[in-house]
Amino acid sequence: MKKLQHLSLLLFLYTSISLAQNSKFVIQSPDGEINLEVNVGEQITWSVSKNNQQVIMPSVVSLALENGEILGRKPKVVNTEEEEVSNSIDAINYKKDVVKDHYNQLKLNFEDDFALILRAYDSGVAYRFFTSKNGEVTVTSEEANFNFSGDYMSYFPYANDPAHDVYQISFENLYEHIPLSEIKKDTVGFAPVLVELPGGIKAAITEADLESYPGMFLKAGESKNSLKGDFAPYPLEEVQGGHNGLQSYVTKRAEYLAKTSGTRNFPWRIVIISEEDKELLNNDMVYKLASPSRIKDVSWIKPGKVAWDWWNDWNISGVDFPAGINTQTYKYYIDFAADNGIENILLDEGWAPKGEILNTIPEIDLEEIISYAGSKGVGVWLWSGYLPLAQQMDKALEVYSQMGVKGLKVDFMNRDDQAMVDFYYELSEKAARHKLMLDFHGAYKPTGLQRTYPNVVNFEGVRGLENVKWSNTDFPLYDTRIPFIRMLAGPMDYTPGAMKNANKANFRAVNSAPMSQGTRVHQLALYVLYEAPFNMLADNPTNYMDEPESTAFIASVPTVFDETIALDGKVGEFAAIARRKGNTWYVGAITNWDSRKINLDLSFLPEGEFEAIIFKDGVNAAREGTDYKREVKHISADDQLEIRMAPGGGWAAKIYPVK
Repeated sequence: MKKLQHLSLLLFLYTSISLAQNSKFVIQSPDGEINLEVNVGEQITWSVSKNNQQVIMPSVVSLALENGEILGRKPKVVNTEEEEVSNSIDAINYKKDVVKDHYNQLKLNFEDDFALILRAYDSGVAYRFFTSKNGEVTVTSEEANFNFSGDYMSYFPYANDPAHDVYQISFENLYEHIPLSEIKKDTVGFAPVLVELPGGIKAAITEADLESYPGMFLKAGESKNSLKGDFAPYPLEEVQGGHNGLQSYVTKRAEYLAKTSGTRNFPWRIVIISEEDKELLNNDMVYKLASPSRIKDVSWIKPGKVAWDWWNDWNISGVDFPAGINTQTYKYYIDFAADNGIENILLDEGWAPKGEILNTIPEIDLEEIISYAGSKGVGVWLWSGYLPLAQQMDKALEVYSQMGVKGLKVDFMNRDDQAMVDFYYELSEKAARHKLMLDFHGAYKPTGLQRTYPNVVNFEGVRGLENVKWSNTDFPLYDTRIPFIRMLAGPMDYTPGAMKNANKANFRAVNSAPMSQGTRVHQLALYVLYEAPFNMLADNPTNYMDEPESTAFIASVPTVFDETIALDGKVGEFAAIARRKGNTWYVGAITNWDSRKINLDLSFLPEGEFEAIIFKDGVNAAREGTDYKREVKHISADDQLEIRMAPGGGWAAKIYPVK
């Protein structure tokens, strides 16, 4: 790994006299625009400003241990360490091949064997606790406060509120656009949460490097202008239940959050700060703050696209065998994938008997499917519910690795307490040993695990296209929110690709023959816009073969890239991104239910002449969502293109040098 590092280390020792006084410590972002200030007195508080505008007001942080010790109450600084770091991270299976990691760091070392580490980047700030205590410690609570100077609007995704456990959720809820003061006091939401400040500034709260510790929810703080962290207590008792008995429901929780090593780093608490909304479309904070890869050889990890069965209900047609969960149907999917350059197929729920993972139903000959796929150069993935896999993890990984399976889609975890976070890490490490990739569904938001274990190639934690099968959610609105909010945390398995596309008036939720809201080109653009190293084609092969132009474009879009540029966007209205792989560029833009015209500046292109294959909404796309126009034109970096998008529409292009 190439690292260009400049370290400037300053050590300040404070006398016992100075320690008796309140102490203030300040670090700035490398560009000097962000100030991160820490005040140490009776408590530890932190605050953040950007260009003299307050982003986070003084907010208390602490960590409480079972022995009654509170790290942050009457703390005494022993010494401080400051450093400026400028690295280049060689990213693995990411939206860019190199991530510039430039920050200023302050470490406050306290008596009682703990420290607070703070970083200031040009795009935000982060802090974390560090402890150096012997043996194991029990964390009973954490105080993570985010105070604002006004009652600002927020994008807040409430958790479900089931009677049994507020912390047991799918992490797919919609964003309520509400003032901080109107956040309900008796429930929680999950990160990232986005807050709108004056002057167009946005502040997004999330976390990174979550390991052996519960994930951070957010709830209304003590004042009407504040948010505070909330964490699922450790599960003491669980019962099997949920969908087909694949889930584990917590029936009793402990009075502590985690039992963990006494010497460790705790998760980063992050505030991402933007002046323009489009900056949120290309942010690397979570990736930078994650632990580096623990897999030495990553050459076998090959993400890509996958022909998927469940969304389209196996509804292929024009064949001489009964379609469904059977060997012949999957051979049909394999033929489709091979003919169109799709790297994988997935056997979703149903290939194994309910609640099992080491057996198949009689209609499935798994060895024959894998052998046939291998002869065609197509990989096979298997879906698994959480509980059967957790109960037989070692055996299942061994059996399916030896059989030639490429990866597992694991579903219905639906929690992020310490025990579940430990499951993610255990599975990721063991799967890597067996050279198996992972796609986490029913999953909490990414916190950088995909950097630590690059065999983890996607996460759900998003209200994906599957929901159109039963929901009238406003998807074009949601689609134009999540790239600015949820995608800040990392990749998302939204599963685009619908070939049946409807305007608002014509849309119906149909479980077995689903359609998307918005236009065909809206769906095509999502393959460029949304980060998804493992990206599914949701519709069925028959429909794709009936739409060869759309299918060829989807197949041509890579799932990982060498460069990403945020072109334009506004939260909940529209988004436009350009991504490069080699010398080919891909551009995707979408809008909400408002028709829209934007100007696309092509100055991101290098010098020379280029040809662009363009998909744009057809003249009648507002009436008939499948209406689109494909055109090919010559362009250069000096050009500007006027993009017109229909309601719920989009625009997509593949741009390559003219030979």
